[in-house]
Amino acid sequence: MPELVLDNETIGYIRLFEERTGARVKDCLEAEEKLVFLVEPGEIHKAVGPGGALVDRLKGMLKKEIQVVEYSDDAETLARNIFFAFSPRSVEIAPKGRGRHATVTVDPAWKARAIGKAGKNLKIARAILTRHTDIHSVSVA
Repeated sequence: MPELVLDNETIGYIRLFEERTGARVKDCLEAEEKLVFLVEPGEIHKAVGPGGALVDRLKGMLKKEIQVVEYSDDAETLARNIFFAFSPRSVEIAPKGRGRHATVTVDPAWKARAIGKAGKNLKIARAILTRHTDIHSVSVA
């Protein structure tokens, strides 16, 4: 895994997020016009706040969409956490080229939303997974 290098703007986002939520941030990336915060395991409820109140407040302050994902060292768990909002049924990881491929299975009714407009959610998932695992491609089944 390449070492994560964060620019000053990203460090500022992390500092603000940690100050406002009390949750520890593992990583922050900007993908598909969204700020994605990876929080340490067990910190997701602290990060989101009651009924999503903290995230909503930060969205207003930063004027950006925000997604919060609970980090895991386990690639399968991380993939499941990225698609948490779509209640993933299973995650299968298979070798592909130099890395691995993750297939996340969701309820067919949620499939289009899980993929997102023009594959937006898949791009976000791939960005997170390539930064933290050896998974280089993602699909939703």
